[in-house]
Amino acid sequence: MINSQEAMEYLASHLGNALAVASLGHVKYELAAANERPENFYLWNSMGMACSIGLGMATAQPDRRVIVLDGDGALLMNLNSLASEGWRAPRNLVHVVFDNRAHYLTGRQPTATSARADLARIAEGAGFPHAERVETLAAFSSAVDRALVEEGPWFLHALVEQQPRTGKPPKSPTLLRHRFMDALGVQV
Repeated sequence: MINSQEAMEYLASHLGNALAVASLGHVKYELAAANERPENFYLWNSMGMACSIGLGMATAQPDRRVIVLDGDGALLMNLNSLASEGWRAPRNLVHVVFDNRAHYLTGRQPTATSARADLARIAEGAGFPHAERVETLAAFSSAVDRALVEEGPWFLHALVEQQPRTGKPPKSPTLLRHRFMDALGVQV
């Protein structure tokens, strides 16, 4: 089982100029703790939408790597977006799911991945040419290294421990929008 904070620190230290879309929940907090920067777009109160937003960004910014950081519960809420990512197949997209097998922040209710659902196999069936399930930090690091340089789209399903939340990302939607657009070099 992977320590999600260690995995996020590894990933965040290798982002370069990549754009990161962080779903609500642990991934958002851990990304903020590991590498708070204008190129991070944090979602608040929009469960299941990170993949859709990331797909739009990857399509609009084909010359930049786009990393979608998701949780198992959020992805399961909008599973059809995985089919859209696989169908559209942007070569610059990397979708990473930190799977703690629970809706941790709302009471640790188990998700379908705590039983038999395998998100990497679902992504493969949705058309991802690269879909890997990783259970150790070494395997995660190796997959991240390849996903950040090889043509995608990539889907990484990381089995992580249930851990307390860390970090605190900015919460103002206006601030997030303006600083992200500035990081893209787009006038608002």
